[in-house]
Amino acid sequence: MKWIEKLGMNWRTYQGQKAFWGFMYVLPWLLGFVFFFLIPLITSLQYSFSKVEVNSQGLGVQLIGLKNFVDALTVNTSFNRTLSDSIVNMVINVPLIVIFSLFLAVLLNQKFLGRSVARSIFFLPVILASGVIMSLESSSLVQAINDQNASAGGVLSAFSSFELSRLMINAGASEDVVMYLTGAVDRIYQIVSQSGVQILIFLAGIQTISPQLYEASKMEGATGYEAFWKITFPMVSPLILVNMIYTIIDSFSRNDMTALIRDVGFAQFNFGLSSAMAWMYFLAIAVILLISTYFVSRKVFYHE
Repeated sequence: MKWIEKLGMNWRTYQGQKAFWGFMYVLPWLLGFVFFFLIPLITSLQYSFSKVEVNSQGLGVQLIGLKNFVDALTVNTSFNRTLSDSIVNMVINVPLIVIFSLFLAVLLNQKFLGRSVARSIFFLPVILASGVIMSLESSSLVQAINDQNASAGGVLSAFSSFELSRLMINAGASEDVVMYLTGAVDRIYQIVSQSGVQILIFLAGIQTISPQLYEASKMEGATGYEAFWKITFPMVSPLILVNMIYTIIDSFSRNDMTALIRDVGFAQFNFGLSSAMAWMYFLAIAVILLISTYFVSRKVFYHE
């Protein structure tokens, strides 16, 4: 325990014991961060500036500067298109997922028959998207079913989107709003399948709101609509920020861009180019996170 005393903490005191056991508590996470995240992160940064070749002696690393980044932007025909599509899909999907999750959480918080079953149903996509079930997406059976339903489903989806857009345009809605909402209709499966965790977070936050606030608003004659915007929405606004960050990171980890990076690295064995793509994608997501967090955090209400 001498190292604790060197840090200015006396092991025999209560504060020293708290510091020691606190450090022991975070030690597994710290070791995991260093060995499973920090070291691979530094290695991938080194590979992004290098030419990595596989030979009989292992990996040969030769420093080549910014060539991998230039090749990714100018030579590779898929990177720019896939990166832009991934960012656009993220910008479109994240608000839809957060809004949908909050709406469902408010509904599932109401008292009705079969509420537990309804909550389980909306959390099922999270379970089905993990482990062995997720690996079935690439299996021949699931692929055959998807291919069989693709034509019929695509026609029905296009028809429903066309009808919705026509009705909204005739009603005088803006064309940009119409395109955004019809895109949401086309993405409904993706939105529902990625909203399970967010619904649980919102549901937990709503249940922590004091019932006295709703009782007081009801006595003052507030409607359910007013209670939502004056009580529920401000009280769960910190969770909107949390769910927004979680959704961005979740979409960052599974899309066409990550598939392209994995294919370049482990199918084409071009680890240098793959690392450069990964770092550019990482920086793009980091910029999106910083901008969105800055603007959303300014509107967050913290109840004290």
